[in-house]
Amino acid sequence: MSLRNKVTLIGRTGKEVEIVKFENGKLAKVSLATTDYYTNALGEKVEETQWHNLVANGKLADIMEKYVEKGKEIAVEGKIVYRTYDDKDGVKRYTTDIRVEELVMVGSK
Repeated sequence: MSLRNKVTLIGRTGKEVEIVKFENGKLAKVSLATTDYYTNALGEKVEETQWHNLVANGKLADIMEKYVEKGKEIAVEGKIVYRTYDDKDGVKRYTTDIRVEELVMVGSK
């Protein structure tokens, strides 16, 4: 087990799982919202939501396709992956994904 690039997130999915099919398998993609609450310097409660891009392949892609839907609370463990790509206008874009290695259904919805 490597602890050098490990992330654990618990949150709710923000959309339906998107499936991209390839010759040798498929890739599941979905966004995950994690929310933290804190009190600022003025004593006000603040809610802060972060969005994460999840990607999974193999059996995890099959499981996500079948069981994960918008608003579902899940816990994932995986690794952070940074990618660059050129968009349709030729502009270089950067993105950060969480490559899912483990998935647990947490809540009900």
